Amino acid sequence: MNVHKAPVTNDQLAMPERVPYHLAIIMDGNGRWAKARGLPRVMGHRAGVENLRPVLRASSEFGIQILTLYAFSTENWGRPEPEVHGIVNILETVIDREMVHLHANGVQLRLLGDTNRLTPELQRKVREAIDLTRNNDKLTLNIAFNYGGRAEIVWAMRRIVADGIPAEQIDETLISHYLYTAGQPDPDLIVRTGGDLRVSNFLIWQGAYAEYYSTPTFWPAFDRRELWDALQHYQGRERRFGLVTPP
Repeated sequence: MNVHKAPVTNDQLAMPERVPYHLAIIMDGNGRWAKARGLPRVMGHRAGVENLRPVLRASSEFGIQILTLYAFSTENWGRPEPEVHGIVNILETVIDREMVHLHANGVQLRLLGDTNRLTPELQRKVREAIDLTRNNDKLTLNIAFNYGGRAEIVWAMRRIVADGIPAEQIDETLISHYLYTAGQPDPDLIVRTGGDLRVSNFLIWQGAYAEYYSTPTFWPAFDRRELWDALQHYQGRERRFGLVTPP
């Protein structure tokens, strides 16, 4: 159950001593949040959009440099058409309504995923938003939309083959260079809202050594305190990357 909590300011929370440079969030539970309130599922997605700005603000204030949000997967096209249409419209609404605010606050926008299924008009808006914020450096915001980890790897392999790179030159560094996240470090922490314990085809290459944290709180209710709790758990993790702790 998601219990409403009073907003918490930084004055009430000790700043984390160690924060992830790159935080990724699987924004799950929008539909269940709406259902619990007797609302259509699309209203849950709209509530999730309203939660973007406060989470972005908190992430920046806590010192996170890259925030990746899983908004729409390649598998989500199989959902009921009205819901899919509503989510795609929400992406356009976010770009129309939030880009001026994001740009003014130094946020650089990147889109991870295949934009070919978006309308030409929405593709244009995405390109313009990315170009507008290209030189911003306070926070990088990756929106994973029409994204799937397996599809991303297939896409990268096809580009490597198309570029004529010999098989013996292919290594992990090269593959990372061909992924949507090229030029960015892998996520340090992946948070999943909504309580499920699965990766759902999200950053399956980049998240190989990420720390994972799951909260039962649905995404529309994931607030500053919830983010702080996730960062506190991250502080307590010992990241060994397959090695052992020195005696």
